[in-house]
Amino acid sequence: MKKQRFREVKQGKSNAIKAKKTSLFPYAYAKPSLKIKAFLTDSFMLMMPILYVVIYFIMGGREHFAAHKVLGWLYILFPYIIIQTLFMSKTGQTPGYRAYDLHLIDETTGEKPSIFVILFRNVCAILSFFSFFGWIMMFFRKDGKTLHDLLSHTAVIHRP
Repeated sequence: MKKQRFREVKQGKSNAIKAKKTSLFPYAYAKPSLKIKAFLTDSFMLMMPILYVVIYFIMGGREHFAAHKVLGWLYILFPYIIIQTLFMSKTGQTPGYRAYDLHLIDETTGEKPSIFVILFRNVCAILSFFSFFGWIMMFFRKDGKTLHDLLSHTAVIHRP
């Protein structure tokens, strides 16, 4: 075999076989479109019943909810975080994740995260939702991770 000149290698004229980059992460990350669909499904299946109960039974109607929006949203988001944490701690999925074959895993171990990590992730998800930056990140990252996934070292994977 003829010795390659540096100029040929630099200009890409080399016939050497290039090794493919292999990912150290053995799972397929979930696409942003699947994550959005799962979020919308969870919003309607989990959030809407809580929203209805809080507005009409606890707050006494739309007028009282409109007058005390911050308190009303705390009444809505606190049970939502608890219910979502319980779903994810049991199976690693919410109803929306289950509908689209998504699983939440701890990125370091590949297993289902602990309940405290899931709770931290869900609280960060609500906080990053208000800034929009945390959710928009998934469109600019190759792995599709959001801010709350990065902070909690979790990953949403697609297992068909």
